[in-house]
Amino acid sequence: MKRNWSPAKSVLLLLGLFFILSISTSLIGLERHLISLNESQVLYLFSTSAQVIAGIYGLTITGFIFFRNELSREEFEDETLMDVVESLKRRYSLLLLFVTAFVLLTLLLSNLAIAYEAYGEPTVRTIIVNTAQSSFVVSLLAITYFIFDVIAPKRIQAASQRLQNKLDPSRSSETKGGLEAFLRNYNQIEDLLFAAGDPYKAFSTIAYRTTSQRRLSNSRLADILYRNNKIDARLLDRLKDLITLRNSIIHGADPVVSETVVEKSSLVLSALRAALESTSG
Repeated sequence: MKRNWSPAKSVLLLLGLFFILSISTSLIGLERHLISLNESQVLYLFSTSAQVIAGIYGLTITGFIFFRNELSREEFEDETLMDVVESLKRRYSLLLLFVTAFVLLTLLLSNLAIAYEAYGEPTVRTIIVNTAQSSFVVSLLAITYFIFDVIAPKRIQAASQRLQNKLDPSRSSETKGGLEAFLRNYNQIEDLLFAAGDPYKAFSTIAYRTTSQRRLSNSRLADILYRNNKIDARLLDRLKDLITLRNSIIHGADPVVSETVVEKSSLVLSALRAALESTSG
């Protein structure tokens, strides 16, 4: 599975594998028994499978909690990582939701297999046994994928690249814009946000007023200006897109922008300056 795949593609692939394994093994089992298990073997197999998958899932959750806290710490220490970290958290949450669902399905099917072993109809019993083992295999693969996705060494860079591709999809096809011009416009936007947000800094939280004299992030300043009717919702969205794009360029591997984005940054700069001038005083 490729690292740049979205969680949706990974989920679809694993679901497809589950259905293929379940149907194929069930059909083979109904036709002829490649492996015959007695009642004691079935009980031992599925009780052990349930314990193993539950134990692995518990260890995965424990490790992920510590990792998520580390991501939050990095986000707190570097405000430019906020959008990247939040996108990673959303990605991991979706994958974890899928893993959890499949683990629960595996436990349910294991219990059904044990319950049907003694008195169940042979055809239904064969289907449940094969489906349960297919679910067990796919659950292990899903957990493995989730772990490797979480611990990928260039996860920040990869997430930044995805954000950059989303916000500036034409940068690879159109005439390249000037990164210097984009950053120059952005720095002027940042100066305007900082100056306009100066009267509201007294309302920042204790965490922002103590150690290291932390300043409010650009996204937070834009939110404050919007809440105080200094800018409209459309300008707020355009500002946040530029802030996210700039931060993704910092942490990504491809510091390139399209001419469209350079023009957009210039337009946003002019719109912000006009909005602040019209509401000043």
